[in-house]
Amino acid sequence: MTRPTWTWGTLPYEWHIGWRYTRAGRAGRRNGFISFISGISVLGIALGVAALIIVLSVMNGFQKEVRDRMLSVISHVEVFDAGGEALPDWRATAAAARRDARVVGAAPFVAAQALVGRGDELRGAIVRGIEPVEEAQVTDLARSQHALLAPLKAGEWNIVLGRELARLVGARVGDKVTIVAPGGQFTPAGVVPRLKQFTLVGTFDAGHYDYDSGLALVHVADAAALFRHAGPTGVQLRLADVHVARAAAFDLQQALGNEVIVRDWTRTNRNWFDAVQIEKRLMAIILTLIVAVAAFNLVSTLVMTVTDKRADIAILRTLGASPRSIMGIFIVQGATAGIIGTAAGVTLGLLVAFNIDVIVPAIERALGVAFLPGSVYLISRMPSQPLASDIVPIAVVSLLLAFAATLYPSWRASRVNPAEALRYE
Repeated sequence: MTRPTWTWGTLPYEWHIGWRYTRAGRAGRRNGFISFISGISVLGIALGVAALIIVLSVMNGFQKEVRDRMLSVISHVEVFDAGGEALPDWRATAAAARRDARVVGAAPFVAAQALVGRGDELRGAIVRGIEPVEEAQVTDLARSQHALLAPLKAGEWNIVLGRELARLVGARVGDKVTIVAPGGQFTPAGVVPRLKQFTLVGTFDAGHYDYDSGLALVHVADAAALFRHAGPTGVQLRLADVHVARAAAFDLQQALGNEVIVRDWTRTNRNWFDAVQIEKRLMAIILTLIVAVAAFNLVSTLVMTVTDKRADIAILRTLGASPRSIMGIFIVQGATAGIIGTAAGVTLGLLVAFNIDVIVPAIERALGVAFLPGSVYLISRMPSQPLASDIVPIAVVSLLLAFAATLYPSWRASRVNPAEALRYE
């Protein structure tokens, strides 16, 4: 009788036996327990992968929501004079910037910190001078609320405040609002603060607390006169793709020279941007450890399988199976569990991530609670944005961890001595 040739290349034997062991082979209490442990390992990997996908998708959704609300008020890129003075010719600077194909809009601005108040209430704020018509090219706020900004005309000293800022200073539409500019006027009596009264003509609600409570909009000519500039101090730019803002800002800096400073929105809001990125990385690491724990449960499953199948391993060895083939059998068993768990986890994670706007409201109605009260949080619904750049690495890492967990038990199986294993059979 010719013995079968057991080599690493005979994958059908290894796959067949490995898959049979994954299903716990023959019936029996001990094998049933091993099958149960194997199922728990697969379930653990699936839940870990699903949790990682869901959490990162929700974090991406929150980041997108906050970023969109932020960029509805501010521009993607700002170009301003390196010395903090007025640009010699803002139109020439805007024209030079628009030679870059990524730039689709430009508008002048003046921005400075000041105190905004009415009566005894004073609040620090950014006072930004804009040209309403030009501003519509660079911000969604000006584009969607043109009627709100239309009263901002040169020389009329009108102002538009964030809704929360107006509430804090106790101002309503039609009231006089005082702006206290930095610096002051030197008089024989000493330094006198520079004050100017504006008429509040409207309030905006951007959905971002920092801007709703700390931004005031006036006409660019009024702002230049208030802060003693000869004209606009910078140019705001809108890009076709917000994600290339950092690269576009670098290229524009090279093209426009050192007389100006070019800063993109990720640097203007660097603290927020960096905090979100760090939080996302840390959350990914923490949840990956959960996947790792579930994957390494395969070690105990395979070790018990090797102990249970010692006689089978010995018989295979006597039939000509090489140690590498024995390793291959148990690597196939563990890898199969890892593939099934990862595939199930990715499917479950995507299913939840794409339907979270339906699932979360249903849970809220069932429990009678609100996870994101509108009175507390900026966003009252649970956003989600699954990205391939997150999902593919999650699946790859899960598979690698599952494969790594099979190495020691498989090596241990290949070291089984047939004579010792069959002594008491």
